[in-house]
Amino acid sequence: MTQPEQADSTTPAPTRPAGPPSTSQGGGRPKRMVDLDPSGQVTQREPDRANRQFLNYAFFKLDPAFRRLPHAEREEIKAEFRAAVEGWVEGAPAEKGLIQRTYSLVGVRSDVDFMLWRIAFDVNDFQDAQARLNRTRLMGYLAQPNNYVSMQKRSQYVNRVEGSGHGLEILPGQGKYLFIYPFIKTRPWYDLTPHSRQGMMDEHIYASGPFKGVRINTSYSYGIDDQEFVVSFDSDYPQEFVDLVHRLRYTEASNYTLRDTPMFTCVKKEIGDVLNDLA
Repeated sequence: MTQPEQADSTTPAPTRPAGPPSTSQGGGRPKRMVDLDPSGQVTQREPDRANRQFLNYAFFKLDPAFRRLPHAEREEIKAEFRAAVEGWVEGAPAEKGLIQRTYSLVGVRSDVDFMLWRIAFDVNDFQDAQARLNRTRLMGYLAQPNNYVSMQKRSQYVNRVEGSGHGLEILPGQGKYLFIYPFIKTRPWYDLTPHSRQGMMDEHIYASGPFKGVRINTSYSYGIDDQEFVVSFDSDYPQEFVDLVHRLRYTEASNYTLRDTPMFTCVKKEIGDVLNDLA
């Protein structure tokens, strides 16, 4: 699958021209961001405490017992849950920068039914969001088979920050579909020289250049969750995403993938429609 440390640009914005991912002022040679001291032992770089976006992909599964409740009771419980979901963003000050997108997975996967994509600058806001849901009656019928936490960080392989997904802030949920998977690289990847890794990522980026209809958001989970990355792809075209993944299997960097499952195909819907898919 994809190697997400460069994924800020694996699938470029529609305005990006075809060809190598970035060139110098004189043209021709790609601009690179080779980090020759990734462990920091030589440069002794200071920790970066700049404000960044945290991401939370929360997946939910409904207990079929909920569908056996009387219709009027189900509708009342759904309305209560919808108000709790929407209230997390609507009741927050704008400076908190809360973002939320809702997706249905009904009929797409058997182990999850819907997903809430939350973005905030403070992980405490995720706790607040979940606490709101926990106080609803519907949560008594919901399990959470998967829940991922990650952080936005600029790619070390791409010298570009234009548009969402390229810098330290993202604007999620632009496509009709969102494809998500957690990602872990093999340990030998980190033993490669910086230039070897950069060369593989240059190939990876160039191979994905034609896929203008797929937009990637990469986030980092080192130290805060089990996976190393969470990668999500916005697109209106599932067929283009399938072809992109297939093509990237033939790049050298794919040899260093340890795990890139489970993979989730999420259909963007308003929370009311998500709940109506459930019952």
